[in-house]
Amino acid sequence: MTKLTRTFFQKSSTRILQIALAGSLAAAVPMFAADDHSAHDSAVPAKLVADVRTATQKFVDVNAATAAGYGPFLGCVSGPDQGAMGVHYVNPMYVGDGEINVNQPEALIYEPTVDGMKLVGVEFIVDAATWNLNHNAPPVLDGQVFNLVNSPNRFGLAAFYELHVWAWRDNPNGAFVDWNTRVTCEGK
Repeated sequence: MTKLTRTFFQKSSTRILQIALAGSLAAAVPMFAADDHSAHDSAVPAKLVADVRTATQKFVDVNAATAAGYGPFLGCVSGPDQGAMGVHYVNPMYVGDGEINVNQPEALIYEPTVDGMKLVGVEFIVDAATWNLNHNAPPVLDGQVFNLVNSPNRFGLAAFYELHVWAWRDNPNGAFVDWNTRVTCEGK
């Protein structure tokens, strides 16, 4: 690999990880004010949660995730009063590719416990400019519209879309809310 190629890859990887972190830390605003994710009694959200569980069953063991190219990004993400997200294991091959695929989430989210890392959810992330080049509407996965984190934002990043799915840990605030009050960083 040439020095120029290595430098390009390193800069691209850093940008990809910045987008992933921003998505995981963002207290994203729903695309539509009426869609506050407070009611999840339709079959569509339940289907997405079930689909994500099926797609990520192989990653219940964090070692399988690392073997598949996922790696921890920063530490455990905890909110001041909304609970936590956990540790994001990001796959740089999926972040920034402009694709949404239930079988290839950009980030797997693990909760550190005394017994090791426990899979609690996933985060789907896509750069808004990349997505918008080929689409006229925000990403939708199994009927669930992604949240837009616009620019400028507190991270200094370009706009991006993100969607959390708490497929492995129930979230009393909804399966697609960023923070989960039943996840903690205290077990690390």
